[in-house]
Amino acid sequence: MNAALFPMDGVTSPEMRARFASRKLARRVEVVSDDEDAQLMLAYASGEMRAFETLYSRHRAALYRYLVRQARDGEIANDLFQEVWSRVIANRARYEPRAKFRTFLFTLAYNCFIDHCRRVKARPGGTGIEDADAADLLPADEDGRPDALLHRDECSRRYRAALATLPVEQRDVYLLHEESELSLEEIARVTGVGAETAKSRLRYAVNKLKAALAATDDLR
Repeated sequence: MNAALFPMDGVTSPEMRARFASRKLARRVEVVSDDEDAQLMLAYASGEMRAFETLYSRHRAALYRYLVRQARDGEIANDLFQEVWSRVIANRARYEPRAKFRTFLFTLAYNCFIDHCRRVKARPGGTGIEDADAADLLPADEDGRPDALLHRDECSRRYRAALATLPVEQRDVYLLHEESELSLEEIARVTGVGAETAKSRLRYAVNKLKAALAATDDLR
């Protein structure tokens, strides 16, 4: 894990640990009281570095997949990944668990990506890098025959190509749905649209991607 994500001012003394253990958190979980991640974020804000390590371990893979699929560039995705976690660290003292931590995290990720697009004045173009996780959406091969491997590669290529051609608002909703495990209501909140609009965008995106994969099957 990148040590830069763990600022030295978060290191706790035995006295701080004892004080934390002996009292309840000053801030109450008003909406998501059963969200363990929210409790961990509150613990981190109170000085528990292990709480942050747990959050990072739980969410790093899904967050990176989301960013690399959005950016379609490994270097940009790495920069955005660091930026998102830096914002988590910077906002720890102001964090209030009015929604799931995962919603908070992917809202930061979505905003970081949008900010990046504004800076470069463009959305990523092309099908992007070979993201191996795209193949996870496809049925596993029974064996490693060359024809099976070729078919899988073709499916992956068509999937990435179809993903790249989705309207940006559909792709935003689809990738959040795939990687964040958020509900449609939460995705709508992240992207700033109504729940029905998010649902409609997701449906159009899924139908287009299914059609792309079905076309691949027809070629066999």
